[in-house]
Amino acid sequence: MLVLKRFFAFAVTGVILMSGGAALAAGQPEPWQLGLQQGATPVMDNIIWFHNFLLWVITAITLFVLALLVYIVVKFNAKSNPVPSRTTHNTTIEVIWTVVPVLILVAIAVPSFRLLFFQLNTPQADVTVKATGKQWFWSYSYPDAKFEFDSLMVQAKDLKPGQPRLLAVDNEIVVPVNKIVRVLTTGADVIHAFAIPAFGIKIDAIPGRINETWFKAEREGMYYGQCSELCGKDHAFMPIAVRVVSDTEYTAWLDSAKKKYASTDDSVRPTAVAAADNVK
Repeated sequence: MLVLKRFFAFAVTGVILMSGGAALAAGQPEPWQLGLQQGATPVMDNIIWFHNFLLWVITAITLFVLALLVYIVVKFNAKSNPVPSRTTHNTTIEVIWTVVPVLILVAIAVPSFRLLFFQLNTPQADVTVKATGKQWFWSYSYPDAKFEFDSLMVQAKDLKPGQPRLLAVDNEIVVPVNKIVRVLTTGADVIHAFAIPAFGIKIDAIPGRINETWFKAEREGMYYGQCSELCGKDHAFMPIAVRVVSDTEYTAWLDSAKKKYASTDDSVRPTAVAAADNVK
C-alpha cells in the first residue's frame, strides 16, 4: 500500500506540474519547463485547456487500470483463490467496457472538433502578414502596406542583453495587440513550417501553395517560434520573432517600416547567408 500511495502521489504531482507548467513561460521556452508555453491567444488558451483535460482523462484511466491489476493480483492469486472461477461471460461487464470507452471518446471528440473549427475558421482580419520560408531565413511582407523585409537569426556574437540565443532575429514581425492577424505562408524553395507555440499556430509553408492561419495576441511583448519542418542543414537556425505592441506603437512602426523597407532593389536586401556559422 505504501508503494501505491507513493506512486499515486508521484502521478498527481506530475499532472499538476505538467498542467501548471503552461504558466511558467511567456513567449519563449524556459529551462526545465514542463508543459506548454503560456498562451497569449484564445486559440492557445483553448489548446492548453484541451491538453490538461486529456491529461486528467489519461491519468484517471491509467490509475483505474492499475487499481484493477492490483485487485486481480491480490484477489485471484493461487493462494487466495485456489479454485479459479470458470465464468466465461458477464453481460454487465461487457456492456460497461463497451459503453464507457464510447462515452470517453465522445467526451474527447466534442471539444476536439470545436477547437479544430476555431483554429481553421479565420475571422475578418485587421492585419495580414505573408511569411515566406527560405533556406534558411524568413521573408515577411505586409500586402496592405506594400513592403517586405527579410528576417535572419542574430548570431551569438551579436546578441544584445535579453535576446535569447537561436531565437532572436534582426527584423521582427510587428503586430498590434488585440487585433486579428491573418498569416499567409508559402515556401520559396522547400517545405518549411511557421510555428509560434505561445500563439498556438503551426502551419506548413509549401512552395507553390498559400496556406493560411491566424492569431489574436492579447498581451504585448515578444514571442518566439521556429521553423518546424526539416528543411536542410540550417533548419535549426531560422527562428520567428513577433513583437506585439499597442495600436499607437504599431502605427508609428508601420510609418517607419514603409520608409525603411521601401527599396525594391534586391542588391540592398540581406542575402541568404548561413546564419548559424558561429554556433555550430
